[in-house]
Amino acid sequence: MTTPPAPPTRDRGFEIFTSRQLPAWLAGQNASLAITTYQTGTLFLVGLKLDGRLSVHSRNFNRAMGLWSDGQTLWLGTAYQLWRFENLLEPGQRQDGRDRLYAPLAGHTTGDVDIHDIAVLDDGQVVFVNTLFSCLAAPDARQSFRPLWQPPFISRLAPEDRCHLNGLAVRDGKAAFVTCVSRSDAAAGWRDRRADGGVVVEVASGEVVLAGLSMPHSPRWYRDTLYVLNSGSGDFGRVDLDRGRFEPIAFVPGYLRGLTFLGDYAVIGASKPRQNRTFTGLALDENLRRRDVEPRCGLYVVDLANGSIVDWLNIEGALGELYDVAVLPDVACPAALGFKTEELRRTIKLGPQLWTAQPPSKH
Repeated sequence: MTTPPAPPTRDRGFEIFTSRQLPAWLAGQNASLAITTYQTGTLFLVGLKLDGRLSVHSRNFNRAMGLWSDGQTLWLGTAYQLWRFENLLEPGQRQDGRDRLYAPLAGHTTGDVDIHDIAVLDDGQVVFVNTLFSCLAAPDARQSFRPLWQPPFISRLAPEDRCHLNGLAVRDGKAAFVTCVSRSDAAAGWRDRRADGGVVVEVASGEVVLAGLSMPHSPRWYRDTLYVLNSGSGDFGRVDLDRGRFEPIAFVPGYLRGLTFLGDYAVIGASKPRQNRTFTGLALDENLRRRDVEPRCGLYVVDLANGSIVDWLNIEGALGELYDVAVLPDVACPAALGFKTEELRRTIKLGPQLWTAQPPSKH
């Protein structure tokens, strides 16, 4: 029996629909989710209201892309800046039903380097994928960024997006694996290798541990296994590092970007492919036709035990692309402050105290 979807959440030109059991699944996992879309420059925070209904909170940030969070701190990559958000609420405190209130307390201007995945390592170092310069990088107090590592096949740092380095997996607290759309060492050369030029590269050795992928994204190390999205085919799978082989787990109807895990489940972001040369002519086209399904924009929850899609969140209307998804552990109903309202200006945090300040009187 098919379970009817939950009532839609309406926003600026689009609607959000979910499977009926998604709220119960979030409650059972004791977590919320953060989602980014650069198409509308939106950060979505998905949790539960006090009555158990789904809460979808959004704030706008120019070209919102890479995400990282531990539930207290949230890092967000935007068009030319890297932002650190901190939760302003004390443990057990709620404000208007929210148990997290994330505020952008610090920002670093990188320039438009096309920030993709972000991670915080065990030593506290923030690392981001600098796609324009084909490298891993970190914020630097005196310059736009500090290069940390580049694939061996990249001969020099240049703002040319040579291989479309996009994804980062952390293992044992260290940067461990990256994904690239190709091994090209020429400006925008990756565009010629979209169908099967994708690789997973081990950071420590520089070796290609998996080749033949189609526009791979979002490598993640979870429970002693490396997972990756083979975006150009619509497949989520694991990497057999011993044999250098991709093992599909589930087909998700869309161009895949954004991967995180909650317990025994993977949460995967899907987008509608743009109708241009970058996204057409891939195996995904045939895979969608063969299954007689249209590409969708949203999140899909996959059971790692059997590859079944057990819950979903779909976005219909003007919004067709997502980039990243992150878990907010032990968070029920999150919210954030943005730059387009007076809230950020008037909210002041000092120790355990949180004030909504009034503007100073004019003399």
